[in-house]
Amino acid sequence: MPKLGMEPIRKDALVKATITEIGRAGSLDVTVSQIARRAGMSPALAHHYFGSKEEMFLAAMRHVLSLYGAEVRGALAATQGPQARLEAILRASFSPGNFRREAVGAWLNFWVLAQTVPQARRLLAIYQRRLRSNLMSCLRPLAGAKAPALADGLGALIDGLYLREVLKSGPPDGEAAVSMALNYLNSHLTGDDA
Repeated sequence: MPKLGMEPIRKDALVKATITEIGRAGSLDVTVSQIARRAGMSPALAHHYFGSKEEMFLAAMRHVLSLYGAEVRGALAATQGPQARLEAILRASFSPGNFRREAVGAWLNFWVLAQTVPQARRLLAIYQRRLRSNLMSCLRPLAGAKAPALADGLGALIDGLYLREVLKSGPPDGEAAVSMALNYLNSHLTGDDA
């Protein structure tokens, strides 16, 4: 078995430190020194691996999206039927791994980063297209012609619940978020959305 070199281990530590520091600060206003210190290495080494703070932010964003995507894929693989698959997507979106304080803060700041950094905008666009595609796949058999509007509404609700969570104190409440999303969905599927 080949030996794992220090570079991937250090890069992983820097990515996790970036997410933690962004979540702690509540903004992208963190320094490479803060990130490197949290990762237990020098700022020079952090620059060596990533070249810039922006590249660290993008690597952290890819990491968060990768974890989210893996959790959604795993949840979908374990379910059958459109309603169960839809609920699995919602539960994965608000799972303890994805809906923790650091990840929520990172998501908020990635949306900010996407306003000025084309690579970040592209990553968020990929996330949004995949989420919409997964939601549409589940909603077509349940809602027919209402599926596109419901998919857009659920996507906006998921993003909105993340934004609201940033303003709260205490740990995120994923179960409450899932419940709110399911209530929204059920009210629109049963026609009680008036």
